Order: sequence, then structure tokens, then C-alpha cells
Amino acid sequence: MENWRECKLEDIIEFNPKETIQKGSIAKKIEMSQLIPFCRDVIGYTKEIFYSGTKFRNGDTIMARITPCLENGKTAKISLLNDNEIGFGSTEYIILRAKKEISDADYIYYLATSSFVRECAIKSMVGSSGRQRVQLDVVKNLEISCPSYTEQQKIAKLLRLLDDEIELKRQINTNLLLLFLLLFVCCFFFWCSYFFSR
Repeated sequence: MENWRECKLEDIIEFNPKETIQKGSIAKKIEMSQLIPFCRDVIGYTKEIFYSGTKFRNGDTIMARITPCLENGKTAKISLLNDNEIGFGSTEYIILRAKKEISDADYIYYLATSSFVRECAIKSMVGSSGRQRVQLDVVKNLEISCPSYTEQQKIAKLLRLLDDEIELKRQINTNLLLLFLLLFVCCFFFWCSYFFSR
């Protein structure tokens, strides 16, 4: 880990970057319910009229800032928008964007999902029970050892390959379950028709 430098998260991450969506226009919205715990990819979106909410682009990481969503692993990397498209979502998201030539977007996602960052965010929560929220300043000022931009890309590439493999296995398992259910239904109807035709 030579050539790693000590820095604060805010040195490598742009938190809640400013974006604009015209009020009353239709945009893609990502609800908290569309984030799968501990899963990089968002499963879907709705198109809704924009009135308020956090705004983000492809490459940004969205992280829940409210209990119990953060503890449950609701963090994802945005990749389903078109080029230059801005999406929006819950006001209960913290948006994390990589800084150009300083940090890698994939690395930022994996850093945000690390126990080091998550535990800091969870411990910083304040508010009434059931409605506790992350203190953003505590997370921004978290001190970390940061690799070079090139090293971040290498680390993120390896983790992304593992994530892709996990997603492929999940899809295979889902398909096998559907196939099993289809076979079960077919066998059930076959045996029922055989039994009642006698």
C-alpha cells in the first residue's frame, strides 16, 4: 500500500452534486424500494413528474441516509440513465460522485459499501428512533488511505468482475427456480389429468 495517501472522503468524493431538473418535467425516478440490499445495480425505475428529490447521473453512487435502509445495505451505482440524463430519487439518498482524474466511480461505489464507510455512517446517525439520519459532515470528514487514481481503477475492475459473476449466478438461480416451478406445474397437471381420466 505504498503510494497511498491519507485524505478525507470529501477530498475524493463530490457529495450531493448540484444538478437541475425542471420542476414539472418527467424524469426517471429511483425509489428506495428499487434498491436491492448489497447489490450494485438498480432493478428499475419509474417515470414521474419531478417536484423534488435528490438528483444524479450515471456513474453516481446513491446511498440511503436513513435507518433502517442504510443498515440493510441500500446502496447502488447508477447505470440505467441515458448519456447526460439526470434522474431523481428519494430525499433520503446521499449522492456520491467521483472527482475527475482523482477518483474512479466504481471505486467510490465499493468504498461506500465497505464496512469502514458504512460503520462510520451508521454510528453518526442522529434523530428519533426509527427516523435516524446520517450526519453527512461526519462521513465527509472520515479519514482514509487512498490509492492513486490508476490503482483505484485496478481495484475497482477486479471487484466489478466479481460483482458481474455474482449477478450472473443470481440470474441463473432465478432461471432455474422458474424452470423448476414450470416443471412442477406441468407434472401436477399431467398427474391430475391422468388420475381423473381413469
